Amino acid sequence: MKEHLSKVPEVVLTFWIVKIAATTLGETGGDAVTMTWLHADKNAHNGGYLIGTLIFAVVFIAAVAIQIMLKKFNPWAYWAAIVASTTVGTALADMVDRSLGIGYPGGVAILIACVLLSLALWYLALGSIDVRTVAAPKVEIFYWITITFSQTLGTALGDWMADSAGTGYAGGALIFAAGLVILAALYYWTSISRVFLFWAAFILTRPLGATVGDFLDKPFNHGGLDLSRPLASAVIAAFIILCVFVLPQRPGRHPGETASTGSIA
Repeated sequence: MKEHLSKVPEVVLTFWIVKIAATTLGETGGDAVTMTWLHADKNAHNGGYLIGTLIFAVVFIAAVAIQIMLKKFNPWAYWAAIVASTTVGTALADMVDRSLGIGYPGGVAILIACVLLSLALWYLALGSIDVRTVAAPKVEIFYWITITFSQTLGTALGDWMADSAGTGYAGGALIFAAGLVILAALYYWTSISRVFLFWAAFILTRPLGATVGDFLDKPFNHGGLDLSRPLASAVIAAFIILCVFVLPQRPGRHPGETASTGSIA
């Protein structure tokens, strides 16, 4: 059967390396704007989280619009949209948890519901939530909506684990990394749905990146290394750029319009 190229990368090890780096950049970059420049960490009700969310939302919408307008996979456009989704997710999660006073449990519950609803509507509308089918504007819209909710959920999960569960940032990062190892084992040694495993891993990489990012830039007395947020963001961004240059960035493939199983995607 004729193969069609997806507009998202092939889901292999290099994808996850760049994804984790992008989620870490989303945390340090989002905090650099909302906390370092807008001082929302000093006063959660000064509008900093809202302003940051609006700024990143504009960037994200522009990045996704470019991604959708492109006719084929472009690694620079794709990863720019992913980074934009992680920064808006960081600011949005912080605004919901802190400025609106919902707290981590309430924010996580709402965002889990949003992710599940987005996936359900996507499946009902198109019959598959396999990312290898992301090759047409309608599918891409569902994909990026789900991505945004999952990135925001990941931020809230990471903050909840590090701040409220008592694990600290380093401990939280180890827990989420262990979760990813378990998912990898399930992928290699079981026949569990690859689509399910992909979305579980995609969501779990976000709190991993969030806790790593917080570990890098939070103050010493909060369990962090107190590194400069803008500097940390610049270093991580340079690493992502290097990865896109050096590591293979191939588009995913699916046979016809009916693929829903196969690789980890």
